[in-house]
Amino acid sequence: MFASTVLALREGLEAALIIGVIIGALYKFQRDRLVPAVWLGAAAAGLLSLLIALGLYRIGVELEGPAEKIFEGTTMLLAAGVLTWMIFWMKRQSTGMKRALEAEISSTSSKTPFLSLFFLAFITIIREGIELGLFLAAAAFSLDGGQVLLGATLGLGAAAILGWLIYTSSVRLNLKQFFNVTSALLLIFAAGLVAHGVHEFNEVGWIPAVIDPLWNINHILDEKSAVGEMLSALFGYNGNPSLTEVLAYVSYLALILVALRAWYAPEPQKQSARA
Repeated sequence: MFASTVLALREGLEAALIIGVIIGALYKFQRDRLVPAVWLGAAAAGLLSLLIALGLYRIGVELEGPAEKIFEGTTMLLAAGVLTWMIFWMKRQSTGMKRALEAEISSTSSKTPFLSLFFLAFITIIREGIELGLFLAAAAFSLDGGQVLLGATLGLGAAAILGWLIYTSSVRLNLKQFFNVTSALLLIFAAGLVAHGVHEFNEVGWIPAVIDPLWNINHILDEKSAVGEMLSALFGYNGNPSLTEVLAYVSYLALILVALRAWYAPEPQKQSARA
């Protein structure tokens, strides 16, 4: 439940901040009569995201045997990829997002402003919604669906409250620190999804286990226990993983951390050309 709460909080807060920027820009440019178009676009994006998540989960539940494991493994790996892309995208775009949205609004077509604002809100929110829906569908395959749904509801509720408080200037949240912390958590969640996806492919023979299990500590901490399930949701814990599961988990974390360090390393200061 904690994993779905954190992700829903982050995605929901991103969506709330985007909506706040768009609405604020409309008031800034004295076009507040178009605010309903923004809310309608956001609502449509949220509904479509929910339908996509429910559709993925329903397909996974109805499948049986190898087809079920292949579908679940693919969904988990895809969710991990989307989470990874989201972290890189947010780090790159967050500083200029407000200016880009305001420029988009200021150049909105005067002939069809309502539709233009509707699709602007829809497109910017649908990305957040599909990311969240894909992750929740993947998480529901390995955890209790009711717990995942409850966690997502709590996270979205908290995001809505925080977004409203930030918009009304009642709260000054350190957004950079918030997104850095949640990015670190999401990397761990994504690593767990990668490992779980590899586990599903181990079972159908698509990826060789090589050594299975590499170790077995279920007699110390059973992965089916309450604590084991919580660790599984947070860190991808498996009491008896295969060698390829462990390699996938460690390799993913190492690769992404190196990529983040290389991508966002501060540029070296240019030496003075003066003699």
